[in-house]
Amino acid sequence: MQLKEILAEERSVSIQAVESGHIVSPPVIVSSQSHGGLSGYNCLGFLFILPDLMDVLGFVCALLMCAAAAQSKPTLRKERVHHEPDLLSRPGHEDNKSYQYDHEAFLGKEEARTFDQLTPEESKDRLGKIVDRIDGDVDGYITTAELKAWIKRVQKRYVYENVAKVWTDYDLNKDNKISWDEYKQATYGYYLANPEEFEDATDQFSFKKMLPRDERRFQTADLNGDLAADREEFTSFLHPEEFEHMKDIVVLETLEDIDRNGDGHVDEDEYIADMFAHEDGGPEPDWVKTEREQFSDFRDLNKDGKMDTDEIRHWIMPQDYDHAQAEARHLVYESDQDKDQMLTKEEILENWNMFVGSQATNYGEDLTKSHDEL
Repeated sequence: MQLKEILAEERSVSIQAVESGHIVSPPVIVSSQSHGGLSGYNCLGFLFILPDLMDVLGFVCALLMCAAAAQSKPTLRKERVHHEPDLLSRPGHEDNKSYQYDHEAFLGKEEARTFDQLTPEESKDRLGKIVDRIDGDVDGYITTAELKAWIKRVQKRYVYENVAKVWTDYDLNKDNKISWDEYKQATYGYYLANPEEFEDATDQFSFKKMLPRDERRFQTADLNGDLAADREEFTSFLHPEEFEHMKDIVVLETLEDIDRNGDGHVDEDEYIADMFAHEDGGPEPDWVKTEREQFSDFRDLNKDGKMDTDEIRHWIMPQDYDHAQAEARHLVYESDQDKDQMLTKEEILENWNMFVGSQATNYGEDLTKSHDEL
């Protein structure tokens, strides 16, 4: 029996992937070039979008994506960094991916999906009501600080709503706590009961590797040591990048994913191999050459040819970068017509497709078409 078939029987919940990485998931955390917060964990040498990046439904669901993708070669540049470096310098703000990132940062993943189904008129109407909520001092202007506070609120709401969605899948005895045994049974139960059915050696290796890794993460999240996670503890388990006491685990898991020779460091070749599978023997793409320069100039801070855990932390969780602040500055920069560093409701509605969008307008590409044509 194939892994995919077994997991389909074991779990009825569906995988809902997100491109922003806002957050981040259980054992396998992922991100892409267009992401907003979440982190860049890797599975079987590939990176996937679940936070960011994302509706995270447990490691086994994420593993399904890993198993399927492991058969193909990555063709695009992938990143582990939790937050995009500089939104103000992004070229081509009219492209779909850039707008989608803004939509999810401003609205949250679920709300962005809702707006995708609205007409432009409905989107603008709802956006106007959101603007009124963001304007905390009711002075008619939206400042960068007010936008930042809103984006942080949206980000936090996503994380806790995500946990609420999967809670019942793991709280098997309905005591409003999730014990390690409950999580292990819900996630790995079929494999533990039927190991002989997992014929693929890669499947066996993945489960054997990830189960103790999950347990280590669970124990770190379990602050009171009772082997049962309340909602806050389980949230830190599923979204460790959001909690200070979990960040060492994020760094350690990243190191374990990339450190192929097991020396406790990440050298330049391991760093590149995590992003790019050089299988055709041809020349490296220009972005790979750029990443090699990035490794030498900015990743390897002590210039010893490899990254240690402190350097990995600086890379994937830069302390001098505030995602919400950067996104707020970006939205103001792109929409501030009179350049007073504040936004009026009119300025926001004028640039409505950046903030909320609509499936009917294909994230801005079809704005020039009449309503009857859409």
